[in-house]
Parts: sequence; structure tokens; C-alpha cells
Amino acid sequence: MELANDLGNVSEACKRIGYSKEQFYEIRRNYQAFGAEGLLDKVRGPRNPHPNRASEEQEKAVLEYCLEYPVRGALKVSQQLILHGIHFGVGAIREIWQKHNMLLKCQKLLWLEQHHKNNNIELTENHIKLLEKFDPEFRERHIRADFTGYMVAHDAFMIGNLKRIRKIYLQTVVDCYSRFAFGHLYTSKISVKAVHVLNDKVLPFFDENNYRVMRILTDNGREYCERPDHHPFELFLQFEEIKHRTTQVRRSQSNGIVEHLHRTLLDEHFRIQGRIKFYESLEEM
Repeated sequence: MELANDLGNVSEACKRIGYSKEQFYEIRRNYQAFGAEGLLDKVRGPRNPHPNRASEEQEKAVLEYCLEYPVRGALKVSQQLILHGIHFGVGAIREIWQKHNMLLKCQKLLWLEQHHKNNNIELTENHIKLLEKFDPEFRERHIRADFTGYMVAHDAFMIGNLKRIRKIYLQTVVDCYSRFAFGHLYTSKISVKAVHVLNDKVLPFFDENNYRVMRILTDNGREYCERPDHHPFELFLQFEEIKHRTTQVRRSQSNGIVEHLHRTLLDEHFRIQGRIKFYESLEEM
């Protein structure tokens, strides 16, 4: 507008700035009516919260129901809330989920786990099964390990078969506190091999760093559990004064630290290297 006043020609001022005459007169009309605020872009939509927006009580009811049943869909949640006198549509429930980043099933379970961690709520058996299925490491996070050597997890894992060698097993030992891992390859998983990896690698390393292994956690396999007065693994633990703890039967998640490490090694190392190179001996592996 100042340029138009200096030139005395609206058309010439619009050409120099790149505006049309209609835009010029609209800007001048807004400036004369509302001042400088009339030149600001107006944001469409209601200025206050939308009248159809869910109240805090309704939003709290949806979140509490999702906390109890985290994997149910929006339609099921809507139907159950209606039975409790809370009339909520599917779109409104999905909007609340989107607001809290809970649209996907995995996001709901992450939200449940974070809520459990922050508010120290008690998880039901159904919650634990869902979280274990979603995250193999969930159960192992609750293994008590106050310091290095307090609890050591031990397990055997079959990598595969090699020609002229037969089956290859990996004996793995992981400290539950520091997550420091040991491993050794064998052609069998008998109890003597489990004793060998402890005696040859694990215990000397702990002794060298002035630590002591107090407990060891294994599954209920025959290479670890048998009569305490005859079994080599049990006798070795008694000789070293190490307490033996076992996982629940048919619940490999109880030893999730080692299980997760085995899956990572298999996917990111053994399967890749097995396609790149042909191994002819155990020492070469």
C-alpha cells in the first residue's frame, strides 16, 4: 500500500510485487477494518475445543478399558462401553488412540508396559502372556540380578547340521546383570560339555576380575538336571558352591536372556555366514 501511494498507481505497484489488483484491494480492506491483525492468516476450524470432542471422563474410561483389554479392537471396545452406559463411536475411540499413539496392537502393548513401569500396576496372567508373545525379553527383565555374578543364565542351542561333522551346538552363558556373554561350539550337548564351558571360560574370567558366580539358571534338560549325586553338571556346581535354579517346564521365556541372544546370533550371524562360506570343520567355524 505504501508503494502504491508513492507511485500513485495501483496497477504498477501490483506488477512489481506480483499481486493481483483483487488481492491488493482485499488486503487494503482488511487492514482498514481490522488493522495489522487483519493481515494475519486465519486458522480454520473452531478456536476452542471442538464441541464433539470427548470429555476427560470419557477419555479416561476408554483408556482404563484398554488397560484391562489392550488388544481388543475399536468396535469391541465401543460395544462394551455402551453396556456400561458410555456411548462412544468407533471413530471417537480411534481418535483417542491416535492422540495417545495407540492405533496399532504393538503400540497398545508398549503403552501397557510403560504404564506398568511408571505406575507399578499389577499385571494379570493374560497381560503377561500378551507381553511375552510380543516381546521375548519381557520375562527376563524381571530376573533379579543385583550385581555381576548374582545370576548367570546357561543354555544349549542347536545351530544346524554340517556335512562330515553332524550336529553343531552352541553352549551359551550370559551374566544377567552385565549381559556379558560366553559361547563355545560343540558336536553334542551332553552334560560334560556344559561343565567344560563353565570350567574353561566362565569361571576363570570371573575369578580374574574378582567376581564370583553365585547362581546359575538353566532349563530342565537332561544335560543340566539329573540325580545330584551322579550328574556331572550337578556335581560340578556343588564343588564350586554355585546354587542351581531351573526355569518352569515348557516356559522358555523364563530364560529369555539366552533365548533372545540365540535368536539374534542365528538371524544376524550363522545364517548369513552359512550362505557366504562352506565350513568343513568345527575349528573353522
